[in-house]
Amino acid sequence: MLRPGLDPSAGEESLFDALIAARTRFGDKEIVEDQDRKPLTYTGLIRAAFVLGRKIAAMTKPAERVGILLPASMGVVVTFFGLHAFGRVPTMLNFTAGERNIKAAIQAAGVKRILTARRFVEQAKIEDLIEELSTVAEIVWLDDVRKTIGLQDKLFGLMAGLAPKRFRTPTKPGDPGVVLFTSGSFGAPKGVLLSQKNLVANARQISTHIPLDPAWVMFNPLPTFHCFGLTGGVILPVLSGLKTFQYPSPLHGKQIVALLAEVNTAILFATDTFLNQWARVASPDDFRTLKFVVAGAERVRDETHHLFNTKFGGVKLLEGYGATEAAPVVAVNHPDRNRPGTVGQLLPGIEARVEPVEGITEGGRLYLRGPNVMAGYMTPEDPTKVEPLEGGWHDTGDIVDLDPEGYIAILGRVKRFAKIGGEMVSLSAVEGLVQSVWPDVRHAVISIADSRKGEKLVLVTERKDADVRELAEWAREHGAPELAVPKKIVKVRELPVLGTGKTDYVAIQSLVDLAEAA
Repeated sequence: MLRPGLDPSAGEESLFDALIAARTRFGDKEIVEDQDRKPLTYTGLIRAAFVLGRKIAAMTKPAERVGILLPASMGVVVTFFGLHAFGRVPTMLNFTAGERNIKAAIQAAGVKRILTARRFVEQAKIEDLIEELSTVAEIVWLDDVRKTIGLQDKLFGLMAGLAPKRFRTPTKPGDPGVVLFTSGSFGAPKGVLLSQKNLVANARQISTHIPLDPAWVMFNPLPTFHCFGLTGGVILPVLSGLKTFQYPSPLHGKQIVALLAEVNTAILFATDTFLNQWARVASPDDFRTLKFVVAGAERVRDETHHLFNTKFGGVKLLEGYGATEAAPVVAVNHPDRNRPGTVGQLLPGIEARVEPVEGITEGGRLYLRGPNVMAGYMTPEDPTKVEPLEGGWHDTGDIVDLDPEGYIAILGRVKRFAKIGGEMVSLSAVEGLVQSVWPDVRHAVISIADSRKGEKLVLVTERKDADVRELAEWAREHGAPELAVPKKIVKVRELPVLGTGKTDYVAIQSLVDLAEAA
């Protein structure tokens, strides 16, 4: 299936040229702001990118992959576009991934220098991590770089802001746009090289699917090392004329809900985990300026939908679906065509096919192709090589149902099926069953080896009084198969999550392994 409606030329410009074109189209309006409350206009952003970018260019090589280790902020936006102004490639490092994974990412991407800031490192209390990373790459403190900016640099920025195409390093749409790493929810993160065309095209696809008013403000509390935070929270609003407010941590629920109305937020991007947390601490008035909320990266629980439908006067909560490999948005519900139980329609210009999977009777494995889909994964052994996708098709590993109108229902992941007594059981469906019984806390289900039936289900839950008998009773009353009831429960104070808000199944597997060994 191909979802039509996208301009064939979408994405056919470099990222920095797309930024310049946005200024021409929308005028020199305020476009980015953060906690410091000193907003930048388009011209201010372009000038700042040129000034900082030239400083970084002096210590790097053309097309070099430069690590960025910063939270969502004006600083990360300026740094990202500053690298593009001089033909360098931003490599977004996940500072919550742990020393081992970050070092692996640095090696896989061929990063020699990491850009960060002392204020962030001190506030995040990651001094020890930075010290370890300094053994494999040079740490460049942006605080120090900014202190070297003099009158000559400012004059350069002034001139470059007037005629940016004369001063920027020309790049092509097919040139690298960013290096990101998959979330690592189910294993080691993979390196994804997205082209500038991938990123620009995805922004165009989203704004074609849901028309965005340039008068709106978008609030981005998601980290830019996550593609949802980078494309949705930075590139999309900047290229679409929406002011974007950058907030450094999605964990600050009370501060975030207090800011939403203050900055006149119209659109909020987040994950279910964070939305649920914020909704619990928010008053009904805190979300009054919102037009809609887009939730992605993980399934939205019924409880979260209920909170938005009741507590906040029916603020529209639109569920979407994406993958880092697709820059990332693949499908999203529309404010006027919101179909619960689905993640919305495929975005314009995306081609999809669903292949049957042996043992799984409902739905099939989703493959994607389109202008937003990466060329391939980076080769771990050689940072310069990419493993090309066969025929341009990306295997998502997700089991979905795709209807004739292009609406997608996520049924699970291929990796998240267990074979029990010869039957394939969706772990995501089992999590949904548990959530129906105990909707007020978080749960995760994994499978482990079983000598009698091949595999067995283990529930890891925050519910202190969770009991298998209550699950079994609910399953009988609602016609759910006995196979879908976990036979073992591991109780935890808090379910492990990644910095992106996704459930950390690798950590959960370790918890279960420890429980089994005890």
